Amino acid sequence: MSFARFSIAAAALIALAACAPPGQSQEPEAGATGPIKIANVNAQSGQLSSLGQWEHKGVKLAVDEANKAGGIGGRQIQLDLFDSQGDPTVGTNLARKIASEGYVAMLGTAESAVTLAMAPILKDAKIPNITSGQSPKLAELKSPFLFLNAPTSVTFDETLAKYLVDDKSMKKIALISNNGAYGSGEHDAFLASLKARSVTPLADEVVTPDQKDFNSNLAKIREQDPEVLFIGAEEVQSGLIAKQARELGLKAVFAGGAPMGTDVYAGTAGLKNAEGSVVSSPYLSNDASEPIKAFAAKYKAAYNEDARMHVAKAYDGASIMIEALKQTKGEGGQKLADAIRGVKRAGLLGDYTYDANGVGIHATKIGLVKDGKVVPDAAG
Repeated sequence: MSFARFSIAAAALIALAACAPPGQSQEPEAGATGPIKIANVNAQSGQLSSLGQWEHKGVKLAVDEANKAGGIGGRQIQLDLFDSQGDPTVGTNLARKIASEGYVAMLGTAESAVTLAMAPILKDAKIPNITSGQSPKLAELKSPFLFLNAPTSVTFDETLAKYLVDDKSMKKIALISNNGAYGSGEHDAFLASLKARSVTPLADEVVTPDQKDFNSNLAKIREQDPEVLFIGAEEVQSGLIAKQARELGLKAVFAGGAPMGTDVYAGTAGLKNAEGSVVSSPYLSNDASEPIKAFAAKYKAAYNEDARMHVAKAYDGASIMIEALKQTKGEGGQKLADAIRGVKRAGLLGDYTYDANGVGIHATKIGLVKDGKVVPDAAG
């Protein structure tokens, strides 16, 4: 009888442990001294792999620094990388895996569509997520567990419209954007900023995210002879659009968000074609300030390549997560989400102050592409 009672009690304890809150260890004694598991989800294969690889390096640099300094209260951070392939379905499956395997937090993705697919699962599991996506739809979710480490497209494109229309008096503007989560966000935000200035686009072409031939779209735009061609697409596609536009004889200035500030854009477009492109971004140069110079130097030492905005924002996001984990002593769930929301940080992209929608940065700057690199515009 006593053995039976013991077995029943043991079974009850096991059942209670299995019901531990998401994001927390099911074995308190082991969890108090073992590693703190953080998932990093980003495309490591496919068209967006360069972006995902930059993001991972930024995250890893911050985590390696934290672990070298003693981790979180003596506990090391276990950073596990998962390849989303830039695919929302893959992301959904990864979110379920992360929710079931004891991860206290997630960093990534850089792809808005993938993050949007993962967010409801992570919210239900109470796993805080700091994402590099910038679609306004991410903020519109109003998830208490989702945080952005860069502005949304609304900020990027309001800055861009102000520069082009208000400062440069350029009103003959055409748009080409893809209908994915990122492209749609860029399109809608820039169009809203133009309408607020009583500017109607000469053309508004929408393409698919996997489209590679834009000649028919660009031929329609060429007929309107715009001063500016706004491109709302990721790095590779933006470069292809710019290249084909110049081949068709379009002389318009290219303008867009952060993807156009990368060497992938310039390399795909061709340096001559990318020259003079106008970029809206919170991070324009590795020489912008002493903290940025120091960051760029240690990144170069670690990876033998130059830092860039995507690396910096991933580093900022990981640093915020680490700061919050120190406050919670490694505990996840709602406590960690509340700690992230309370972090005030002077980051590489700017001063982070999270609002109710999980947006922490609220300003960008204007840069111009010169010889394949972005330089701050004196008037921007």
